[in-house]
Amino acid sequence: MSLDQYHVVRLLQQQGQSLGNNIALEGFDMPAPWHTVSWSAFNRITDSVAQLLIEFGLQVQDKVVILAQNCPQWTCADIGSLKARNIVVPVYPTSTIDQAVFIVNDAQAKLIFADNQQQYDMACAIAAQADCVQNIVVFDANVTLNAGNHVYFDQVLTTQFNAVIIDELNVRLADSNLDDLFTLIYTSGTTGNPKGVMLDYRNFASMIKQHDSELPFTAGDVSLAFLPLSHVFERGWSMYVLCRGGHNVYLNDTHRIKEALVAVKPHTLCVVPRFLEKIYSAVHDKVGKASKARQALFAWAMRVGKQQFEVSQGRAASSLWLSVQWKLAHKLVYSKLQQVLGGRLKFMPVGGAALDTNVGNFFHSIDVPILCGYGMTETCATVTCNTLHNRVSGSNGKPLEAMQIKLGKDDEILVRGDTVMRGYYNRPQDTADAFEDGWLKTGDAGRIDEQGNLYITDRIKELMKTSNGKYIAPQRVEGKVACCPFIEQVAIVADARNYVSALIVPAFEALNTWAKAQGIHVENPIELLRHSQVVAHFEQRLIELQHELAGFEKIKKFTLLHEAFSMESGLITPTLKLRRKMIYSKYHSEINAMYGK
Repeated sequence: MSLDQYHVVRLLQQQGQSLGNNIALEGFDMPAPWHTVSWSAFNRITDSVAQLLIEFGLQVQDKVVILAQNCPQWTCADIGSLKARNIVVPVYPTSTIDQAVFIVNDAQAKLIFADNQQQYDMACAIAAQADCVQNIVVFDANVTLNAGNHVYFDQVLTTQFNAVIIDELNVRLADSNLDDLFTLIYTSGTTGNPKGVMLDYRNFASMIKQHDSELPFTAGDVSLAFLPLSHVFERGWSMYVLCRGGHNVYLNDTHRIKEALVAVKPHTLCVVPRFLEKIYSAVHDKVGKASKARQALFAWAMRVGKQQFEVSQGRAASSLWLSVQWKLAHKLVYSKLQQVLGGRLKFMPVGGAALDTNVGNFFHSIDVPILCGYGMTETCATVTCNTLHNRVSGSNGKPLEAMQIKLGKDDEILVRGDTVMRGYYNRPQDTADAFEDGWLKTGDAGRIDEQGNLYITDRIKELMKTSNGKYIAPQRVEGKVACCPFIEQVAIVADARNYVSALIVPAFEALNTWAKAQGIHVENPIELLRHSQVVAHFEQRLIELQHELAGFEKIKKFTLLHEAFSMESGLITPTLKLRRKMIYSKYHSEINAMYGK
């Protein structure tokens, strides 16, 4: 099949016609009418959105911004804008005003879709500093509008547009092609202003075609949209789910993920390593407090699960005795752990950072297929991925069928293929600098094994060199430490230092529970973090967590912080990457104290 047959808008129109009253979108715990949206309604709603944009005067390839948490309206605004052949520019609702204003002005966006009162107020503040913005459309009907050119999203859906507008929409739909720009996604970056990644319909069409050959996703499967739609990972996956007739459930409050998993029972959901690390650490913490008999049962089940996983991958021979043990372990252990994730997961795509092999092996052992992949905004997400039948612990799998990878200078991963971006918007020099002889330079270092599986070793620019000449990969060390249930965030320090130190943000809920059990009584969090028993507790935890690291990689000293690294403070990006330079600047006194300065 040619890529033209994978045009996103046309695929969705086909699903709308064939699936009719089946559920396309569902807002988790949202009131009507957004709790469920049928395929036929999805088609009508997105047509109305497109007609509104045409009536507002937006021309082909004009830009619109979506500033909202995950919800069905997000996707309706997205697809409606694409039907009008507009370019969608997602903005994280957690962005600062300055960041959002920069993006809107750089893209010259003419309209903003906003969700609730907070985001509407933000949109108004942006519009005051961006003359290009002509209209604001608001999802939440309880928001008080303060201008005549601001309208409610739900109001649009009941509007009857005239024949001229409808005809114009039909012309635009007929003329839409794979060379149209689909979206501008501004990379958050850890330094400087973000750059707008230009992705076109060809990129998305190829992504859909390539995923078809790798993933066992079928029409009617339920996916839980948990990660932010502002990011290419969740948005690209949600596009794939819908283009393949799936049922997409939107969670706008990530604190309710445990509840949502049990209620929704998804067949799949995209996750980041931190999500898996928290489950891993919670399970092991609970097992550590269990009776010796239960601990022995768990250890046995993990051994059996690991052996059965190797059999499933064709790397070991099966036996009747192993099959019997596995069925028993599944009944006694695996099934109970699987219920926490809803009980019917077919697979979970994992991306965004390196996943510790111990965490990966745990999920493989309990028969929860996690498929680690590698990609970036500039590649429309996936470049390589593990599949159900090729899961190699520690690897990010093999390239998709239309993608090529190779290693360049300093083992930098270079990528070429159909999903690679057109370039950076309004930045020809940055675009030129991003490529080498037609290959995209990723900035990530890696290695490729004899079977063609890719392993990420670290971000080249983040590689740290100690004063003793040893190279430290910070993500590797931080990944090991982050598996602790008492640690929420960690940033290591090593560059030009004679040993590794760390700034650690504790998981205060777990720490407070532990402290009470130890009879520790303090007045405030700062006093708690200075308590000798607490410090000793973290020292012991670090010893246990770092046993697989080389001596020069291990954290020798640490400082416990009472305040989390946040987007508001500028210490992490919207995709939760550490802004190391900002962190080191803010905590320079604490860092110097760890080195006796």
